[in-house]
Amino acid sequence: MAQPAGSDANDVDVLIVGAGLSGIGFAWHLQTHCPTKSCAILEARDVLGGTWDLFRYPGIRSDSDMHTLGFRFRPWRGEKSIADGPSILSYLKETAQAYGIDRRIRFGHKVIRASWSSEEARWSVDVAGPDGAAQRWTCGFLQMCSGYYDYDGGYTPGWPGMERFKGVILHPQAWPEQIDYDGRRVVVIGSGATAVTLVPAMAERAAHVTMLQRSPTYVVSRPARDPIANWLYRRLPERIAHTMARWKNILLQMYFYNAARRKPERAKSTIIRLAQDELGDGFDISHFTPRYNPWDQRLCLVPDSDLFKAIREGRASVVTDEIETFTESGLKLKSGEELSADIIVTATGLKLKMLGGLQLFVDGNKLELGTVLNYKGVMYGDVPNLGATFGYTNASWTLKADLTSEYLCRVLGYMDRHGYAVCRPHNSDPNVTADTSLPLNSGYFQRAAGTLPLQGSRPPWRLNQNYARDLVALRFGRVDDGTLQFGRAQVSRLRMTAHVSAG
Repeated sequence: MAQPAGSDANDVDVLIVGAGLSGIGFAWHLQTHCPTKSCAILEARDVLGGTWDLFRYPGIRSDSDMHTLGFRFRPWRGEKSIADGPSILSYLKETAQAYGIDRRIRFGHKVIRASWSSEEARWSVDVAGPDGAAQRWTCGFLQMCSGYYDYDGGYTPGWPGMERFKGVILHPQAWPEQIDYDGRRVVVIGSGATAVTLVPAMAERAAHVTMLQRSPTYVVSRPARDPIANWLYRRLPERIAHTMARWKNILLQMYFYNAARRKPERAKSTIIRLAQDELGDGFDISHFTPRYNPWDQRLCLVPDSDLFKAIREGRASVVTDEIETFTESGLKLKSGEELSADIIVTATGLKLKMLGGLQLFVDGNKLELGTVLNYKGVMYGDVPNLGATFGYTNASWTLKADLTSEYLCRVLGYMDRHGYAVCRPHNSDPNVTADTSLPLNSGYFQRAAGTLPLQGSRPPWRLNQNYARDLVALRFGRVDDGTLQFGRAQVSRLRMTAHVSAG
């Protein structure tokens, strides 16, 4: 990625926001497919890694296999397919260093506001720098890789009596560096991916861990090591082995997801039966019998049955009930049962914050994200030169992130070849209607209803949640599809440069 000699260091062709998995991946695609584009990555935190640096609670790990969560251009070579957080963070750091992406990152740069000027065909981006001083960045294309949740804090319901509790209350998103839970009684409130990770990890050292859930979640065990992938890597060249392992997992995931959606009752009974087999006939399987169908919410993955093993061995237990109040020594439940605890972990979810809370303005008009249509899951209707990475809810995040990066690089290349400065999706089909349904009915999506971009009733405004379909549309589909419209700047860059120099 080139930086034009003598140019303003804060003026680039492409500005990437976020130096996590998505931002690093996009930067690689950009420097590979658009090597003449100047670029910078703005990261609000002091380190790269995003999710994989932020979350540091015990047992933090991937909930997708690393052959698909890892980058397509840099195969994951760890022994475990379900990997721990520190290993994933090391992988991201090594990737950024290997391709020189780390030199493009500006740490401690929090993006506050972005304003588009149609006259100049540029974004002006207001940033709070490392010292808190205001900065102004400008770019031709703005790519948001900031994830979908609030990094400043997670979601915690306000329960009565929390101030009475004499022990320690923790949220996984703000895990302290030093917390001693050896021999302590721990209650983890929640039943999602974070809770099922925390419970077996803390049960290795705690006196006992109780997972308190308001309602059950589907929990599926999977081997931490992928024997087929490891066999392929031992016998085939790395690139071939990686491609085969990756596609094996993509196709299996697509098959099981589609089978579950077509025949939800069969899928439900199978998942519950597998949990019963893990826990034994004497276990009350209602604790693992959700009221909803599989994939109405994301399934929880546990490697090598670690959660089930902790329960079988008596180191952990599950209680399905609701909290009436916190007490000095624990929790009183609505059933009348009391749970004693020294530490209570509120694994109660995330707060969604689209585009990192960035305020967007187009020609002076503030954009409300909940009113625009999502175009191919990569851009927004009538919003120029803005891309956003949002991964799959039913598969690995990186699968969609990679396709998003490839597609937007194709768009940028097309614009360069035809002398365009502006691209914006525009819906001219009166038969397309907005769909307000959520991709999942998980609590964090429901709490954010009204702030999420809309999807349309038909392509290219409808989200597929299907890798094969997106592969065809984004990697091989036409860029000039009649919906994505192109134009030139009203003021040439030469006139703008001369004006700035004269000033």
